[in-house]
Amino acid sequence: MLLRMSSLFLRTLRDDPADAEVPSHKLLVRAGYVRRVAPGIYSWLPLGKMVLENVARVVREEMDRMGGQEVLFPALLPREYYEATGRWTEYGDTLFRLKDRKGADYLLGPTHEELFTDMVKGEYSSYKDYPVTLYQIQTKYRDEARPRAGILRGREFVMKDSYSFDLDDDGLKRSYERHREAYIRIFDRLGIDYRICFATSGAMGGSASEEFLAPAETGEDTFVACHNCGYAANAEAVTTPAPAAVTGEQPAMEVLDTPDTPTIETLVTHLNTHHGLDLTADRTLKNVVVKVTTPGSDKIETLVIGVPGDREVDFKRLEAALAPGEPAIFEAEDFARHPGLVRGYIGPQVLRDLGIRYLVDPRVVDGSVWVTGANEPGRHAVNVVAGRDFVADGTIEAAEVRAGDACPVCGSGLSIDRGIEIGHIFQLGRKYADAAKLDALGPDGKPIRITMGSYGVGVSRAVAVMTEQRYDELGLRWPREVAPADVHIVGTGKDDQIEVAGRIAGELEARGLRVLLDDRAGVSPGVKFKDAELLGMPTILIVGRGLAQGVVELRDRATGAKEEIPVAEAADRVEAACRA
Repeated sequence: MLLRMSSLFLRTLRDDPADAEVPSHKLLVRAGYVRRVAPGIYSWLPLGKMVLENVARVVREEMDRMGGQEVLFPALLPREYYEATGRWTEYGDTLFRLKDRKGADYLLGPTHEELFTDMVKGEYSSYKDYPVTLYQIQTKYRDEARPRAGILRGREFVMKDSYSFDLDDDGLKRSYERHREAYIRIFDRLGIDYRICFATSGAMGGSASEEFLAPAETGEDTFVACHNCGYAANAEAVTTPAPAAVTGEQPAMEVLDTPDTPTIETLVTHLNTHHGLDLTADRTLKNVVVKVTTPGSDKIETLVIGVPGDREVDFKRLEAALAPGEPAIFEAEDFARHPGLVRGYIGPQVLRDLGIRYLVDPRVVDGSVWVTGANEPGRHAVNVVAGRDFVADGTIEAAEVRAGDACPVCGSGLSIDRGIEIGHIFQLGRKYADAAKLDALGPDGKPIRITMGSYGVGVSRAVAVMTEQRYDELGLRWPREVAPADVHIVGTGKDDQIEVAGRIAGELEARGLRVLLDDRAGVSPGVKFKDAELLGMPTILIVGRGLAQGVVELRDRATGAKEEIPVAEAADRVEAACRA
């Protein structure tokens, strides 16, 4: 393949787009790989389309290698499939919904579990047909409330989704492991630095779930890692080691006046100063009131979350714990409708009498002693004992996770980093098989309910992730596996430099290399050099003023290394660099 920049549909930009927030957004637009059409919607130009297709090729090769079979579903789907599994309502505003001219409801598919399940049900009926794994690489749609960061979080994106169908749970585990191994090969080939993290399943449902997260400062996901035992988890899935229950006699609960203590810090200071306590914030019990709605239902539940006072409620963790329920903070008008909840002074002692469900952090164990609200303005209760003065309705993982928190596996301190989700694998179980009544006739003539796995890779997102992890101050730096070309040859435009550059390009093309040739006339060497760095091909060959001395310059875009080589050896040296 030989691409000539004199005819290539490409326009590079010198300035960052005004709406760009992250490096991948800035550079992919500046380099002419993508262009914005609407918020969260982008067109792919020739070089961008090549990278996108190369990522899809890697994914396709590894899926085929593990035994997957490729299919393709429509993006436009009738409501009935999603209605059967409850996801028509569970997905809420995230779904793009529309009606046809006859008034029938449709959606633009965010995922295709229902369609895969229905297809297998229509084609297979015997236990002899299983196991089977099907996949597709297709455009997906989600109505993101805040599309941002270019193609990192868009409303339209390309994704590989695959589904395994097995006769039993052991088979599901084997399919899950095969996908896990395939994902490792995919991301290794793409040159992406990643972590495999325990995760929550969200609207997908199912049990076991892991995310592949690419560490990046611009990541929207927070994950923790233990450098002692290797544990890693998305912050939403981190489990808190619960201390042992406290036994023995505890002093009686006492209510104290605590005027002018609007924060945990002022409360601790007041009690220590005026009541002689030796209190720290982690021994206070903060109670946060939320209202929880369930998609498709008009019911709103009032719920109180109890966490140690030195921590905030992490709303992403709370949302994950309550999914598909959608929590929102209680506002002033909500408190006005619930006079039993005294804003700023809520204690759990009265919640059961008020008929309000109370969920607590795992650290709030029976026998533990707390300072909390007394349900009276300007007053707090001390020596409030869990299991004696209040009984929680359960535990919830909703408190913020901090660096240094105990690893749930080995107890060592956890580190915290930010990352971008590039893959997610789920053991779905039988949620969708139950909805579709997907059975196979067993050897004894009795039906066997099929169990499923679901596995996704963000194909278009991987393009942005590679940019985020590999860019430098000059521009893009593609791994050779996905670059639009193996080598970018620059003829600077003086004397016979473009002619020699073209001759070398033709020879390399004949040897099977992908070549991008800058043969533009009337463009200054400085502009060509900047474009070569910005576009990010892994190898650059400069045919410039050194040609008069019989040399050209070979550059490695990733390392920045430069070397003058004899022009007679150029084709051999470039080929060797590209095939190393």
